Amino acid sequence: MDGLGRRVLVVAFDGWNDAGEAATSATALLKETGAYEPVFAVDPELYFDYQYTRPEMHAEPDGRRTLTWPDATVYRPSGRPRGTQLWLLTGVEPARAWKAFSAELVDVMLREDVTGLVALGSMMSDVPHTRPISVFAGSDNDRLRAALGVEKPSYEGPVGILSALSVAAEEAGIPTIGLWASVPHYVAGHTPSPKATLALLEKLEEITGTAVPRGDLAAQAATWEATIDAAAAEDDEMSEYIRQLEQARDTWDSPEASGDAIAREFERYLRRGGEGKPGRDDPRR
Repeated sequence: MDGLGRRVLVVAFDGWNDAGEAATSATALLKETGAYEPVFAVDPELYFDYQYTRPEMHAEPDGRRTLTWPDATVYRPSGRPRGTQLWLLTGVEPARAWKAFSAELVDVMLREDVTGLVALGSMMSDVPHTRPISVFAGSDNDRLRAALGVEKPSYEGPVGILSALSVAAEEAGIPTIGLWASVPHYVAGHTPSPKATLALLEKLEEITGTAVPRGDLAAQAATWEATIDAAAAEDDEMSEYIRQLEQARDTWDSPEASGDAIAREFERYLRRGGEGKPGRDDPRR
């Protein structure tokens, strides 16, 4: 795992970069199944627009009601875990001051001696739910591409906070890689998408060389797929559309075409504005 080092920050944001909640579900599982403590949290007054990302009221077990504000928080593993440490940065995509937001978080990474960054994202795509979820792995860092065998992104166009933060990290000398899962666009009503979350975690384990917990995601993914199968069985038009996507995917999966096909799908998604689950994938968030 020479490329990313031994202290790797795994990043996911709720918003435009999180179709099917696949990316934030991945970091949530890591946090729930490990021992983590907060290191730093941004001031929400500086970066969030509460008209789009509203604070939420919650009832505590003792009957008290508390207000939770949108945030972005860095977590580190508690204790002294051996081998590669997976740190976490998770929260809501900011609505403003992206340069300051990125600079503040990069300062924290440098202070905490973070050696690499993995940005997790998910996008709605023209892919079938019946096939393995594609995960595009790319980096602008020449050394990382050589060490991990990932691709160089070629996309040009509008981006989310993951790209802004990744550029800032690279400029500060922190090698960065992006992992993007393709979520079938016609399953927007079946959220979250555990199959996409599982695919991201499997790829994360592959590139970091450290064991990543999956919880019961495999069972959840099977149930998710069976639910969509049942819905498609009652809709001839949907069934035919899925069959066409399956044929296209099987063609893309040929050795000479798979990498280019995934990259093209990624670019097509971003050019049409990141169409995803209404509300949660709004680029204003």
